[in-house]
Amino acid sequence: MEAVVHKETDAGNAYFTVSWSALTMADRFQIARSVPSVAGIFELYYMDKGKGLNLFQLGNAWYGGLRTWIRNATDPSLATVAEKRRILTDFPCYYRYTASNSYRDILDVLFFLGETYFPKRKGRPHSGRYQNILVKEITPDKLMWK
Repeated sequence: MEAVVHKETDAGNAYFTVSWSALTMADRFQIARSVPSVAGIFELYYMDKGKGLNLFQLGNAWYGGLRTWIRNATDPSLATVAEKRRILTDFPCYYRYTASNSYRDILDVLFFLGETYFPKRKGRPHSGRYQNILVKEITPDKLMWK
């Protein structure tokens, strides 16, 4: 399964299917070997033995590509926020990604995911092109977060 975003539109609505890559433990060498240098969306998780898998970052990559953004986002020495540095240092971290060559599609998917995963946070803007944005996620790990 290819990790890409697919979109269909109908009557002012957008229906995205996000096919995620497999959830992979963050390792700079593995990231360098396997993550493509293309635009897309990524998620970072940490494994807390008591609470299980926890999403702690949802991000996008445009310039530099997913490889660069994931590599930088998983390096504790580059973390500027103390809590993120603590997570990256103290817990096993994992990432997954999906590719998209449309910046506006990335904005729309991030908007939906942000509203779904972090409803109390101030959300990211969407592209403004659609009345409704819906996202279906497909993952080889069979981990669904809805």
